[in-house]
Amino acid sequence: MIGYVTVGTNRFDEAAEFYDKLFASIGAGRAFDAETFIAWSTGPSAPAFSIAKPYDGAAATVGNGVMVAIAMDSLEKVDAFHAKAIELGGSDEGAPGNRSDNFYAAYFRDLDGNKLNAFCFVSG
Repeated sequence: MIGYVTVGTNRFDEAAEFYDKLFASIGAGRAFDAETFIAWSTGPSAPAFSIAKPYDGAAATVGNGVMVAIAMDSLEKVDAFHAKAIELGGSDEGAPGNRSDNFYAAYFRDLDGNKLNAFCFVSG
């Protein structure tokens, strides 16, 4: 159902480098690349994550309560993705761990303060 999600950035070149490295760690690459918009995906029919300079020319701001969740297929991948985000300059918003009986997640903010998480469901 979801085609892509977009977060705004005030640091376009730095954000592009951050996400190039972060998404490369899970096998995703640039699916679309323009002067003010870049999208990453794992394939042409998979959902994409994108950054953009705001169309109206105003500063990008972080949406209160907005978060993008990236699905993983193992606890180890959640841990590694979170660690990579922190290594690249992101900030920790919740270390990897169980959030309920079958939901494992890690939370971080990117260079502009956008909140993301990596998660997986675990069978018990």
